[in-house]
Amino acid sequence: MLRFVNCKTINKAKTSCEASGNNISDHFADVGKMVKIGSGTEREINDIILTRYACYLIAQNGDPRKEEIAFAQNYFAIQTRKFELIEKRIKDWKRLKARQKLTLSEKELSEMRGTVRTELANFGLIRSKGDQALFGRTTQQMKNKLGVPKGRVLADFLPTIKCSIFSYRFFHPLISFS
Repeated sequence: MLRFVNCKTINKAKTSCEASGNNISDHFADVGKMVKIGSGTEREINDIILTRYACYLIAQNGDPRKEEIAFAQNYFAIQTRKFELIEKRIKDWKRLKARQKLTLSEKELSEMRGTVRTELANFGLIRSKGDQALFGRTTQQMKNKLGVPKGRVLADFLPTIKCSIFSYRFFHPLISFS
């Protein structure tokens, strides 16, 4: 790729590398390389070994009118998007697992309530007070803040960490989160 890149572009890429807190030598390794010259003898020329990150910086700082630079820019754009999609799927999967665990915790809690035969007319109020103790807001205040539609469950809109905390609190009532 470097044969399509001028020194100015490489220097801009090195500046970007350094400005982002990285060591230039970790990504742009200057090396000598032996090449054959006309008479069959060899001589050493300067070369650079690049990391993927260095290639990315060069593509960003290169001239997109050059086909190879445009190709590299497109390649890195596609790879970035793929990574974003994978990252989103992992995050969604973790949230789904936390939500499933919370659903099981809620079910177990409801079954325990039935087993003890405790008739709690205000069971929702007790939960709301628990939310207020954990998060500083009642269930309704949290629903309002998150824009939860009427009739929907708060847990469907909670971030993964809060789903995990909700699930945890049902079986560890003596632990204080404040």
